Formats: sequence, structure tokens, C-alpha cells
Amino acid sequence: MEPFIVSARKYRPETFEDVVGQGAITKTLENAIKSNHLAQALLFTGPRGVGKTTCARILAKKINHESGDYDADEDFAFNIFELDAASNNGVDQIRSIVDQVRIPPQVGKYKIYIIDEVHMLSNAAFNAFLKTLEEPPAHAIFILATTEKHKIIPTILSRCQIFDFKRITVSAMREHLKRISIKEGINAEEDALQIIAQKADGALRDSLSIFDRVVSFSGKELTVEAVTENLNVLDRDTYFNMTDLLLENNIPQLLVDYDVIMAKGFDGQHFVSGLASHFRDLMVGKDERTIALLEVGEKTKAKYLEQSKKVDLPFLRQCIEIANQADFNYRSSRNQRLLIELTLMQLASITSDGEKKNDVKYIIPAVQFEHTTVNPSLSSLPTSHEVKEEKKEVEIVMQETSPQVQEDSTTYDTPENAANPSGGEEKLEEKEEEVATEIPTPAISASLEEKRKALLDKSKKKISGLSIQGIEEKNTHIAQQQGKKVAQHQLPEEVFTQEQLSLVWAKYVEHLKERGQLILASIINADQPILKGTTVMLRFPNKSMKEDLEKSQGQILVYLKRELNNYLIDFEIAVDKSVTKKYVYTDQDKFTKLVEKNPAVDLLRRTFDLDF
Repeated sequence: MEPFIVSARKYRPETFEDVVGQGAITKTLENAIKSNHLAQALLFTGPRGVGKTTCARILAKKINHESGDYDADEDFAFNIFELDAASNNGVDQIRSIVDQVRIPPQVGKYKIYIIDEVHMLSNAAFNAFLKTLEEPPAHAIFILATTEKHKIIPTILSRCQIFDFKRITVSAMREHLKRISIKEGINAEEDALQIIAQKADGALRDSLSIFDRVVSFSGKELTVEAVTENLNVLDRDTYFNMTDLLLENNIPQLLVDYDVIMAKGFDGQHFVSGLASHFRDLMVGKDERTIALLEVGEKTKAKYLEQSKKVDLPFLRQCIEIANQADFNYRSSRNQRLLIELTLMQLASITSDGEKKNDVKYIIPAVQFEHTTVNPSLSSLPTSHEVKEEKKEVEIVMQETSPQVQEDSTTYDTPENAANPSGGEEKLEEKEEEVATEIPTPAISASLEEKRKALLDKSKKKISGLSIQGIEEKNTHIAQQQGKKVAQHQLPEEVFTQEQLSLVWAKYVEHLKERGQLILASIINADQPILKGTTVMLRFPNKSMKEDLEKSQGQILVYLKRELNNYLIDFEIAVDKSVTKKYVYTDQDKFTKLVEKNPAVDLLRRTFDLDF
């Protein structure tokens, strides 16, 4: 068996025409060779995997040919010296090169020195190299390559002709991968190659490495599903489905689907940043003139065009703002999952018809989803290779029993469950036995059928917590225990005055002090509330006090609404530096207060000559 050669080496360009995405640089080098305008010191700089070393080797081979043509199999090793500066970064290695440069080539016109990762040279090595690099012999050409140009001293940069290599575009990388797929006899979907190109982040070598890995996983059929599963990336269908749920205001299903995404091991920040990018792509897809900006396949473009018709620009702008804010706050958040879930709920509430006191932070009340059906089976979907490995007979049994087993996991307690609290464990054991069963014999098939019937009988006696009947019984139980809920329009709206508000406000301050919440009490007491309609206006001297009050405004509003018998009360909190902090005292104020209570304190200070 022949040894495997990775695609990055197998398909490394042999001529300038084969180099991908660097047309301006390759054309400049070709013209310089033909017109004999080639500098004696060249610096190739740019990101990893974009062709710096490859272009250096091609240039080194072509330099010694007057016609510019050469045989790709011809060996020029005796005229080309390639040095890795990462392992040869001392003065001694540079001195050795300086000594060798003086010897003219025995064959050909030039000796070419390729120094890769040149930024790794020490300062002493750079200084030893300066004179030779500025005035090299006529037969010597130096080609330096680096990924970090800023680490090279300016005296070196000024002596080189600099070529800045750019990142390879996604489209160019996709077309290159398509050509390689055809040569290798691989049937690759265009969207699958698109994902690989995007994952490479502008580095062609990285894309070829990813391509080899995915081909090893999927074989000759390279599909989008295989690529997303192997690379562990979220496919675009996930974001399309999420957007549809946002437009439907289906918060329960959104949270369930996000739980599935988290269960697969995806990072929350990766998800929310991808969601923001999806909203951007939808905005681009609103206009046919800008659809070309989408670096996706034709099928995906059609999906973007279709979904972009369902959304308007104000909705997309608000979605992008909320998603970007969540992305910004993710790292600093202590409960990152809660942050993403709140973000999804806010996004799903944008198009709601409910009353919105704050468009950005409004969330649809949970009472609206009492009769909403949620599909919990997404988290239990098997992968493609897992399905292939299952036995046919076992698969049939599981398809028939799995819905009932899922319902049993969220049932309400019945007299039967109360008598047998371990019934859930027995069902799990029965399910595990069914999954582990090999191709059944007739006797085993009969036992499986009995177990299936037993599961069906048990499921008939129980009510699923996700079913409509279960929700109705739960609501009936709550109504019996607590009575019917009071409608919003039936809540009291009694008129009150500024004086009444001030009295209740002072009463609440004393209430907080009795409970030991002295900090919150001092913040509330820093300013007197001003009544404007049903809005309580508060002004604080700094932002931190405002944020502290906002965290506790829920309990304050509950107290005010109950005491004033008006459930339309709301807060308007702002920062006003002109407001005086009532709870803040200087050291002089504190000392004066102590002297008023005990004059002996001042006598003590004067006796020992102390500061106040």
C-alpha cells in the first residue's frame, strides 16, 4: 500500500499559475523575472497557509532560467538554501550564511536563500545580517518569509521589497476544493465545501487539512451533514429554524431547541454570534443587488431570499442589536446560559402584539403558552451512523414504544404511581433491556412484544405533562387551590397623591431597616420620589446606585402597588449628579456628630494631639 500524502503537500502549486488567490503578487514576480527587475532582498509576509513559502520556492526555481520556464521535476537543491529561523536564530547561523554567500554558484546565475519564520531571529542575528542584506553579492538573492512583520526590526524592513499576502477568499477556496474533489473522485456538495472554506478562516492549508479529515470520516460522499457532524459546527438550518420560531413567538420551543444545541456541546457565545451573523445575512438578502455579498451556495442563497421576505428591516435591526449585546456580555456573565435564554425570549417577543412598556426588555408572559405544544423529541434524535448500526428488529420496537416512554417521564402522580414510587426506574430498566437485545429469536420476540404491551398499558393510565389534557388538569388544580386568576383590567387603579407616596416611601425605608437591608434603605432614602401620573420618578447621583435599585425594583413595586392600591405604578430611574447623597458623610461631619453626643471625644483628641 502506497503511503498517504496529505492534500496540502500533494497539491502544492508547482507554478505561479497554480497559486490560489495571490494573482497580484505572482504577476509582479513573473514580470520582475522577465524584465530583470528582481530585488535582491524580498520579504513575504501574511497570515498562515496563504502561499508565502510556496511562492518563495517557485520563485527560487524560476530565477535561474532565462526563459522563465523549467521542468517541475528538475532538482535545484544545489542552488537553493532553505533555512528555518525558528531553530537557527543565533548569530553563528547568520555568520555561516554570510560566509557562504561570498562563494558564487557553480551552476546557474543565482544562489537563493529562503529564510522562513524570519521574525524568530534574535536582535543580535538581525544586526549581523544587516550589512549583507543591504549590499549582497550580485549572485545572491534573499527571500524572507514571516507571519509577524511587526516583530522584524525597521532596519531590516527598509532593506527589503515587501510583498503582503492576503487571506484567501471563501469563494476561491471553495473552487480550489471543488477541483481537488473532482481529481480525487469525491462527490462533494457545494455547501459542504463552503463550510470547510469558512472554517479555514482564509488559510488554504487549513482548508486542505480539514478536507482530508472530513473525507476520512465520510468517504467518497461529502455531504453537509457529514461536515457539520465532524467539525462540530452549527449548520445554517439551525439558524433558519430558530428564526422561524422567533417569528412565531414560540418561546417554549426555542428554549427546548437551545437545550438540544447545548447538549451537543456547542458554546453559547458561538451560537449567539452565529445568530447575529444570520440576521445580518437576512438583511443583506432583502435586496437582490446585495445578495452577492453572501458567501454561500446557490441553495442557501435561495433559503435566505425566501426567509428575508418574512421579516422587515426594523425587526432585523433590533435582533442584531440584542444579539450583539448578548455576545458582548457573555464572557462577563456569571450565568451564561440564562443570558442566552433571556436573549432568545426577548427576540421572540419583538413581534408580539402584547402591551410593551419597554420594547427591548419586554418578554411575552408565560400564561400565553399554556396550550402551546412543545416537541421534546429533538434531544433524542440519533445521529446518522448510530441509525445504521442498530438492529432492524430492535429499531421497530423502539419506534413503537419511544413516544410512550417519553410521556411517562413527565407524568403526574396517580394512585398507581404513589403505590409504586420506583416505577420510573423499572421502565428505564425495561427500555435498556430492549436496546441491548440482539437479533431476537422467536422466544425473545415474544418477550419484547409483552414488554411493549405493558408499556402501552401503563401509558394509558398516565397523563403526559406536555399534553393538552395534562395542562387542563394542572390549571384546574391551581384554580381549586388559589382561585381564579384576576384579569389585568380588573386590578385596582386607585388614585393617590404625592403625600401618600412619600408616606409609603418612608414606611418602606423603615421596613428595610428592620429587615437588615441597610444598603438598599440608604439608596432609596437618597432621593425623594416624584409622582408623575402613575410613574414614580427617581434621580440618583451615580450609575451604580441606579443599577442597584433596578435590581430590587421588583419587590419595591410590589410593595407600592399593594400599599397604594394601584397596579399601574411604574418606575423611571435616571442619573442626576446634582442630587445630594443623604447617606454620605465626611470625616469632619462624623467627628462633629460624635462630639455633639459626647464632648469628651474632643478632649481626648486635644490631649493626645490627634486628627479628627
